[in-house]
Amino acid sequence: MKRTSLWIEGTTQTGKTTELIQEFCHWVEDKRQNKNLSSVQSVTQNLASSVLVFSANDDNRRELADRLSLAVKGSYPIYCKTPIGWMRDEIKLFWPLLFEELSLKAQFPLLLRPETEQFLATELWRHHRSDRGNSPENQFLANLTGNSEFRFVRQTLDLLQLAGASGLMVEHIPYILEHGLEGGEYFLEQLNNSEMTGNSLAQLRGDLILEWQEWCLNRGLLSYGLIYTLYWRYLLPNSQYQHHLTTRYQGIFADDVDDYPAIAVDLFKFFLDHHAFGVFTYNPDGQVRLGLNADPQFSCELSSHCQVKILANYPRIQSNYGELITQLATNPLSVETLPDCFTSIQASSRAELLRKTADFIVATIKSKQINPEDVAIIAPGLDEIARYTMLEILSAANIPIKPLNEQRSLISFPLVKALLTLLGMVYPGLARLFNGDDIAQMLTVLTYSYQEKIAIIDPVRAGLIADSCYQVKSENCQFLPIETYPRWDRIGNGATEAYNHLIDWINKIQFQVEQDQLSSPVRVLDKAIKELIEVNYQLSYQELSALRELTETTQHFWEIDNRLQQSNPNPKLPRATLIEFIQLLRRGTITANPRPPYYLGKKPSYVTLATIFQYRSLKSCHRWQLWLDISSNLWEKGGASVLFCAPLFLREWSGRTLTPEDEFEADQARLQRILRDLLGRVKDKVILCHSDLSVKGTEQTGPLLTLVNGCEEI
Repeated sequence: MKRTSLWIEGTTQTGKTTELIQEFCHWVEDKRQNKNLSSVQSVTQNLASSVLVFSANDDNRRELADRLSLAVKGSYPIYCKTPIGWMRDEIKLFWPLLFEELSLKAQFPLLLRPETEQFLATELWRHHRSDRGNSPENQFLANLTGNSEFRFVRQTLDLLQLAGASGLMVEHIPYILEHGLEGGEYFLEQLNNSEMTGNSLAQLRGDLILEWQEWCLNRGLLSYGLIYTLYWRYLLPNSQYQHHLTTRYQGIFADDVDDYPAIAVDLFKFFLDHHAFGVFTYNPDGQVRLGLNADPQFSCELSSHCQVKILANYPRIQSNYGELITQLATNPLSVETLPDCFTSIQASSRAELLRKTADFIVATIKSKQINPEDVAIIAPGLDEIARYTMLEILSAANIPIKPLNEQRSLISFPLVKALLTLLGMVYPGLARLFNGDDIAQMLTVLTYSYQEKIAIIDPVRAGLIADSCYQVKSENCQFLPIETYPRWDRIGNGATEAYNHLIDWINKIQFQVEQDQLSSPVRVLDKAIKELIEVNYQLSYQELSALRELTETTQHFWEIDNRLQQSNPNPKLPRATLIEFIQLLRRGTITANPRPPYYLGKKPSYVTLATIFQYRSLKSCHRWQLWLDISSNLWEKGGASVLFCAPLFLREWSGRTLTPEDEFEADQARLQRILRDLLGRVKDKVILCHSDLSVKGTEQTGPLLTLVNGCEEI
């Protein structure tokens, strides 16, 4: 008997994923019973290749794969993917179909990282200004500098991703922008000093995107936006590809489809129309990625193809008080006394609030009222002051604390900065990129001794050596003997030996580079890490992640550069590529993104520090939540989690102009979802942390201030 596909809907923490796992086990068992195959191995191979499992993001994907594997007792491998991850793999696998249809050069596609995409698009659009003469468009682009240029390029590239994720043609982007934004004008700070109108700026963005798309495809380069576009527009409609899908896959299990792009829903509809069995979970209070590339309203259309199962909410803070809290948040004039599970920490200044909050956490954990793993600090945005204060105070009290998905720029790690300086010393023509402070830091970092737990060349001696023994001649560097310093005897024997050892190493590598024995900076970095860092450091997890990211970024950059040189009639000098790479890292746009450590058994105990977006994305849950900066207006704003013009690329957009009222309604709806979702992830207590003044010294009167007035202060 054929089973009916299932739509599982419920609010936060109602057991949707558990239901999906149970349905997965039932489906696997049915398939095993229905197949008359001769061996367990053949059954296993058939099942593993006939089911698709999806999760909304990479962190949830790993957890879901583990839970499914445990549920079926490891009887066969679980292949769980995110929508973009699966589409990327499919594009690579079926690339021959695409380059035949699009008449592209037969070359294996390379994926661009977002920061490389930004860099290359900026260079392309700068380079092609000369082809546009003295038009208003060219003048507009020429006036973009610094942050305005970065913002314009990023927004334009994001439009390609939004269009691709929603299944809209790139050629229609100018029309969407012209008709969707009030008066057709946006990016007003740039238009004020330009002859351009909002409509001509919309057309410029569309032209730039088409130019970028053609430039990438001719070189076999893929961005996330291009992956979406190629998949829905060319691969999914291809009859050969459709035959592959229908003959291979018979089961689809997708968790949290409220965070999926519209074209993923199109894919699921295709499977359901071709008699595949599907199970989908949906959280009306989720929609974390609405404003990035998700289309939760369109995802709901899957329910019409399925049997619908609504899960009841378990008694908890959310079910008991969620409606009251959302009413107070959207009606600031009302005053209600909140129950005892809501308390507050209040202060005049934000600095005082951060200290009081951290001291409260320390006191409650020290008195055994709560364990570190039961506490989460959640903020609408975490600036460096808040992050540093919390980490410093809790760490000083020996209470472990971990920021969720911390993304420090690579250049902020001393090891990374020292290695970049080292590259400048090894390769000719780069010396003027670095100053004496850079050289001194390199000398200190690369002469560290883990046995003595000190830098053999301390910062003072490093500064003296850099001032006296480092010279730049004709763009090349030269390290002079230590005796060049008039009082070299005061440097000390240990520091002198360390200096000589490092300079000998640099000279040796310089010779190998000149002899073309080390042709790539990737190999130089690899040797430096092995011979200068690994032997002298006991590296922390964060430092290992940074070095790994540096190595991968370097390899990726030169892989892309090699591809570009193949189609460049006037290839750049290696020196120019290295300068571009160093400058890219110095801008701080590349971050270390460590994979979450995999724990067997019980996870280590630590206080969680996260933004709202991070906390909700990882589907975390705690006994206590501390809502930081509760009276900030940022609670109702999408901020970085809403891309430029994102509402215009939802399937539900009617074509009418968006107004400030539409934005206000969207903010209110987002705030209500955030509150209900967070309340669904707390078991015992919510502590509202309020300061009268913000970090800028302005009075805070955000929509959640009403909650502070209605609860007792600690």
